[in-house]
Amino acid sequence: MGESGLELARRYYLEVVGPLLLADSPGLAHAGARLGSGSDVLGLDDGVSRDHDWGLRLTVLVDAHEVERVDALLERALPEYFAGWPTRFATSWDPVVRHRVEVDTPEGFATSRLGVASTVSLDPLDWLSLTGQALLEVTAGALYRDTHGAISDIRRRLAWYPDDLWRYVVAADWSRIAGQLPVVGRTGQRGDDTGSRVQIGHLARTIMHLGFLLERRWPPYPKWQGTAFARLPKVGRAAPALRAALTATTWQDRQSAAGDVLNHLHAVQRTMGLPTGSDAVRPFFDRPFLGVTDTVAELLTDSIEDPRVRALPAGVGSIEQWVDNVEVLTTPRLRLAAAAAWRSLVGGPVTDV
Repeated sequence: MGESGLELARRYYLEVVGPLLLADSPGLAHAGARLGSGSDVLGLDDGVSRDHDWGLRLTVLVDAHEVERVDALLERALPEYFAGWPTRFATSWDPVVRHRVEVDTPEGFATSRLGVASTVSLDPLDWLSLTGQALLEVTAGALYRDTHGAISDIRRRLAWYPDDLWRYVVAADWSRIAGQLPVVGRTGQRGDDTGSRVQIGHLARTIMHLGFLLERRWPPYPKWQGTAFARLPKVGRAAPALRAALTATTWQDRQSAAGDVLNHLHAVQRTMGLPTGSDAVRPFFDRPFLGVTDTVAELLTDSIEDPRVRALPAGVGSIEQWVDNVEVLTTPRLRLAAAAAWRSLVGGPVTDV
């Protein structure tokens, strides 16, 4: 494939963009990085990624009064090509041929991705309005230089949920799994093999999401979740069992393999210092199906101390745990509209959107 997008961006900044900025304004406080959207930000780009929106992309973050000047400088002074790639090109969201160094303030950039202000402490409902991918567009990627300091501080503050919110969202996934797991067997027993296969697919998505939460990693958008799940240091060991659940030809084998995955995740949960019981799964009443042990979610919920988090409805979780519409999840304005409805239901202040 050649060099990765992150490596190309690193050389582009260190050899071209950074020297241009400092030659024009020595001592300019700024951050040079490759942040935002794109498989390369996650380190997951390959040869196919190069067919659109891939190339000489950077993020440069400066104080507000420098944004327009720096953007104009780059448009004027950048060479036509670097390392055989054009410095100016159209993208799928912008047909104009121009340089693709995104110039913004640290706060403006982060807010554009999150939809909520990044300069203040987030309350629980702010956190729950965020998707893993939105957070990765700020916290993942590479930071090549930061003499400004603000984006480094923002990335530190967004590294992971506050502890009680972590417990809340983990409990929410276990609650979802508790509702999904027995249906894999019930549909199969009724002779609905297609329905059973669909149910194990739904369950697998929730299981993968739970795996990221347990490893304290923001989940990427769906295209890369299977790849990233398999690379998780602890949870990733369950990837073969998850694959077995998805490829099994009988409902009995599907639920058995899913139970193996859930028992492994439950064991990882214990190593992460979260409360656990003795077993993750058990027989579902007197039926020949598997269910989740009642205490798995209850122990997590009971361990929450923050009264604001304890007041949240159990089993609901973050927006990506109860909304699966891609357009909503990837558009901050729509995501905030959904969050505003959520706030009104739980009695919190409604944010203008």
